[in-house]
Amino acid sequence: MRKERIEYDSPVDALVAIAKRLSVYEGRYQMSSEEFFDKFSKGQSEDSEDFVEWANGYQHYVAIRREIEAHLQHVA
Repeated sequence: MRKERIEYDSPVDALVAIAKRLSVYEGRYQMSSEEFFDKFSKGQSEDSEDFVEWANGYQHYVAIRREIEAHLQHVA
């Protein structure tokens, strides 16, 4: 499987794009990304390609969100 690297102009653009991808999984599997990741982290779900990509996407989303929040704290 070949992964494509996508670059964004800003962390906010990246966050929006990732949130859109996460919402597709949430709709498909009828659960929030947070709930899914909790189950996935505890080994309560299979390691299918979708679930691995969803987990990676969610971790990326959380990391970018924290980065944005940290920047906002410095300007407030």
